[in-house]
Amino acid sequence: MKLEEMRDRILEGPIVKTLIILAYPLIINQLVQVLYNLTDTFWLGRLGREELSAPGTAWPLVWFFMAIGMGFATAGFAFVSQYVGAGEYRKANRYAGALYSLMMLFAVGVGIFGVISAPYLLRFMNVSSTVYPYALKYTRVIFAGIPFAFTLFAFNFLLRAVGDTKTPVKINIATVLLNLVLDPFFIFGWLGFPRLGVVGAAVATMLSNSLGSLVGGYLLFTGKVGIHLTPETLRPEVRFYSRIFRVGLPSSIGYSTTALGFIFLARIIFTLGGRFGNADVAFATYSITNRLTNFMFAFSDGISMAMGTMIGQNVGAKLYNRAKTIAEKTMLINFVILSTGTLLFALFRVQIFGFFIRDAAIIEESAKVVRYFSASLPSFGIFSAVNGVFQSSGHTKKGMVLGMLRLWGLRLPMSYGLGLLMRDTAGMWLGMGLSNFLGALVALAWFMRGSWMRRIIEG
Repeated sequence: MKLEEMRDRILEGPIVKTLIILAYPLIINQLVQVLYNLTDTFWLGRLGREELSAPGTAWPLVWFFMAIGMGFATAGFAFVSQYVGAGEYRKANRYAGALYSLMMLFAVGVGIFGVISAPYLLRFMNVSSTVYPYALKYTRVIFAGIPFAFTLFAFNFLLRAVGDTKTPVKINIATVLLNLVLDPFFIFGWLGFPRLGVVGAAVATMLSNSLGSLVGGYLLFTGKVGIHLTPETLRPEVRFYSRIFRVGLPSSIGYSTTALGFIFLARIIFTLGGRFGNADVAFATYSITNRLTNFMFAFSDGISMAMGTMIGQNVGAKLYNRAKTIAEKTMLINFVILSTGTLLFALFRVQIFGFFIRDAAIIEESAKVVRYFSASLPSFGIFSAVNGVFQSSGHTKKGMVLGMLRLWGLRLPMSYGLGLLMRDTAGMWLGMGLSNFLGALVALAWFMRGSWMRRIIEG
């Protein structure tokens, strides 16, 4: 579908139908990503609970640096989508080029820093001595591939801004499928491949992201998609960078402090797990729970990302009431999806956790997840949608405050405090659940005030 046709549908077409048209490729993409994570967990679970925990310890660190870049990508998304909504396609291309060049420069620095600092960061997380050697190797390989992950990330954001949700999905599916195929060969050394164990999972991820990044770059620079990058659009310019920084900095702070919070959360889990049970059991249960909730969020996240495209373009066209209606319908859809997923999660908990690893201690710990945490997942769908409204409309300071409140103001102190109070990891799970409930209430109240209904572009 041509750019102008998609724009007209987003601004004037039926809301739910357009939302579904935009969302279904994103949902497929999210499901494929989750399939990779689940498969990764399955194969590493065959090696043991320590190996299974390695990616879970590495990803909060990687996510912290990715989150900084994600803030600027969010700003780029807001500018590009609003200029498309306003019909100013030349400016949309210029901001797309500024974002892409900025991400490339930033990613190289992050990759170098991450490889060097990985040992110190893992020690800070209080990673157990049994998990540490696996986590260190995995983390360093993932950081080495960060430049490819960042540019693929930028490609996805740019195409989603113009309403093309299908092309990124095709590329991501291909890269994930390649990852799925490579995983067991590199992990177990099948057919003469080197047996790399945990490192093999990281190598498979890096190689797959590299291929996806190269294909995405080719499409952007040949003009075969809605965005056409040229050496001129990539040229660094203070005016464009400063506007992206101004809008993106609060978002970067919000995303990165959220990611930093999850580094502290990992430390809490290892600490409380070690004090009131087994640290490796607690963190392995947390890692599997993350994979399972990501599966549920694949549907709601796809809907929320599609909503972001519609919000950005409608705000750009000054159709504020339509944007508000889009957001409200998205929240309702997300709540229904996550409520259904939570029910299935609770009913089939033993079978689900047992599929990944046959460990009685982990199965027992998972009962606490269902009892104290899982009921909060539908409310997180509302929180996530509101945060998406703030980010895609360019009001990134609101998103920053909201994210920091839920994690630093609620989740971390409540998880640690209730864990100590109850003298059990159950308190930790309860704190996580309460943070979702309370965060959703604050988010919904702020959304209803309507202070986000104002565009950030000139004119």
